Amino acid sequence: MKLALPLMLLALACAPAADEKEVARLPEGPGKEIVARICMTCHDSGNFRKTRFSSDEWSDSVADMVERGASGTPAEIEAVVAYLAKNFGQDSPVRINSAPFAEIKVVLGFTVAEVRAVLESREKNGTLKSFEELLKVPGIDAVKAEAQKPRIVF
Repeated sequence: MKLALPLMLLALACAPAADEKEVARLPEGPGKEIVARICMTCHDSGNFRKTRFSSDEWSDSVADMVERGASGTPAEIEAVVAYLAKNFGQDSPVRINSAPFAEIKVVLGFTVAEVRAVLESREKNGTLKSFEELLKVPGIDAVKAEAQKPRIVF
């Protein structure tokens, strides 16, 4: 019991740092801060980064979140929809150097082992500079990666 309170306080102190790191990996652009404030109080970015919706579908999804308790002004909600549609729309690329596990797995169709290989490579060697570097990551299926090449940006 004596240990529970310090552990809870430590967890609370660490939580903002994790959120800041998660927010930092989001693409820059108008609406980023609003998305961080409104959307990421309930879930991490993997929830929306793995989704590729049209603008209308993002509008419906955000409206659903508002009905569930997300709050913002009409202008903020519009900014959230615009940000998500631009960065995670149907034709949006995957930013391989900042994409979380779920986005790489779901959008690019990589296996769990391939995603882990990409994440480990990023952590160990830093950002990937080119598609050729991605292909050199041990465990990456070159044929699968080549098929997704148009969807990957560095």
